[in-house]
Amino acid sequence: MTQTFADPAASIRLAAAPISWGVCEVPGWGRVLEPPKVLGEMAELGLSATELGPPGYLPDDPSALLRQFGLSLVGGFLATPLHVSVDEAVAAAERSAKQLSAGGAEVLVLAAATGLTGYDERPELTDEQWNTLIRSADAVAEVAAGYGLRTVLHPHVGTYVETEPEVERFLRDSSLPLCVDSGHLMIGGTDPVRLVQQHADRVGHVHLKDVRAAVAERVRAGELTYTAAISQGLYAPLGDGDVDIAEMIRVLCSADYRGWYVLEQDTALPEDETGDVDRPKVDTERSMRYLKSIIGTSHR
Repeated sequence: MTQTFADPAASIRLAAAPISWGVCEVPGWGRVLEPPKVLGEMAELGLSATELGPPGYLPDDPSALLRQFGLSLVGGFLATPLHVSVDEAVAAAERSAKQLSAGGAEVLVLAAATGLTGYDERPELTDEQWNTLIRSADAVAEVAAGYGLRTVLHPHVGTYVETEPEVERFLRDSSLPLCVDSGHLMIGGTDPVRLVQQHADRVGHVHLKDVRAAVAERVRAGELTYTAAISQGLYAPLGDGDVDIAEMIRVLCSADYRGWYVLEQDTALPEDETGDVDRPKVDTERSMRYLKSIIGTSHR
C-alpha cells in the first residue's frame, strides 16, 4: 500500500505505528487506547498500513481486525535479550514471527533488549555477551526467514545497540540490515543523515521520528531518563524538531530505497481518562502534512 502526496509521480510506502498513540510494551508507560480507536484513527488519516504494536495488543492473527479498518500489516517490533542465550532469542522470535506471518507482514524489527524493564537503565556488556548478541541476531533472522519475513536490527535507546560506536560495531560484525530510526539514532548520538549516506546499502526499514535536540542532549548526558524525556517533549511531529528529515529521505530515495517509512512519534498518554487522547491523531496528521510539503523535492 502506498501513500501518495501532492505530486502524483512522487510516493513513499507510508505506515503508522501504535506507539504514536501511546501503545507501548513497557509496563506503566501510560494509558493504552483500545485497538478500534487507534486503528480507526489511522484509517481516518488515510493511512493504509501499520506495524503491530506490543505483544498482546492485537490478536494472534490480526488480519481480520486490520481488514475492518482497511489496513495491512507491515511488521512488528521485538525487543528481546540477544546477549544471554541464542536459544531463548530464537524462542522469542518464533512467537513473534508466527503472529507477523499470520497478519501478512514483511519485516521483523529486532532490538537488543537489556532484559530490564523499560529503557532507562543499561548495564555494561562484555565482549562475550556481544558475540552472543551477534549470533542470536543471525539466528533470529534465520527463524524469521522461515516465515517469509525479513529481519532488521533497530538501534534503540536503552538497548545494547544504541550509541554510534555500537551501531558501527554491529554493522561490522553482522550482515543484518538496520531499521533506521531517525529519532533513536539522534538520541544515541548518531547523525541519521550521515548514517544513511555512509551505509545506504544496509537500510532495510525506516522509522520516521523528529527529536528536540536539547532534550535529547539531556538524555545522553544522564540528566533525564528516557521515560521522563518523553513527557518533556523529546519527540515532536515531523518538521517541528531538529532531525533533517527532508535530507534523510532525499538520500534514501537517491539510493533507491524502496522499503517502508513508518511514522513513529513515541507518546505516553496520561493514565487519567481526561487526558488529551486526541493529540496522537493531531500530531500524526501534522507529520503527514510535513511529508506532503517536502515529498516533491525528496524524490527523483
